[in-house]
Amino acid sequence: MTIYSHSRLCTFEQCPFKFKLRYIDKFPPEIEKTIEAYLGEKVHEALEWLYIQITNKNTAAIPLIEDLIEYYAIAWKKDFSEEIKKVHNHFTYEYYFDKGIKLLIDYYTKNYPFSDNTIAIEKLITLDLDGTGKYLLQGYADRIVHDKEKNIFEIHDYKTGQIKNQEDLDKDRQLALYSIGIKNIFEDAKDMDVSNIHLIWHFLDFNEKKQSKRTNEQLEQLKSEIIKLINKIESTKEYPANPGMLCRWCEFRKYCPDKVI
Repeated sequence: MTIYSHSRLCTFEQCPFKFKLRYIDKFPPEIEKTIEAYLGEKVHEALEWLYIQITNKNTAAIPLIEDLIEYYAIAWKKDFSEEIKKVHNHFTYEYYFDKGIKLLIDYYTKNYPFSDNTIAIEKLITLDLDGTGKYLLQGYADRIVHDKEKNIFEIHDYKTGQIKNQEDLDKDRQLALYSIGIKNIFEDAKDMDVSNIHLIWHFLDFNEKKQSKRTNEQLEQLKSEIIKLINKIESTKEYPANPGMLCRWCEFRKYCPDKVI
């Protein structure tokens, strides 16, 4: 039985040929990761470390910003390789390393003293969309907050790419799906109205936080749409390429006859 993820669904929608290579044929990627992906990974890792220290009851104080930067620098250097692909060759690797430091300083300064009551970090969320076990999804929420005073749950996601407008966020399905999942995980959220579950994105490049909410009707519609998409994926016989701007970042580029140069 296949357990789907947001990225698996998005890959099929973006390019069926890439989906086939990655998930069906399991071809080895030409590119393990781009420098943009590596940057996002290390910034996420540093923020995960920060909140683990904050929520650790044995920790006497919030880590200093210097501690956060030191952790990031060590993590970056530990896994860094000049084999990591740069799409934009006019930027150096040092540029991306320094950019990560700036993102972390901006986030730390804006969110200190981190008193929003984080209750979970990198939380695995699994969904059974129709209750039969046929349509399963799973993913990891970057961070979950429970504001007990307002009786609100928040699902936080860190983004190191371009900022999205409110219309796009109100249609975003990843965190919306997670909002269904946390009602099955946390007792305090079980009977909570879905309007009290807030979806929060931190667009780190812009030092900006945006949020959205869903209604029960919207979530039911979303589940129906995802089930339809999974049925389409599983009945697909042909996997055409869908060339476009994203070809430049594709890790299966060398296998594709229709790639954009």
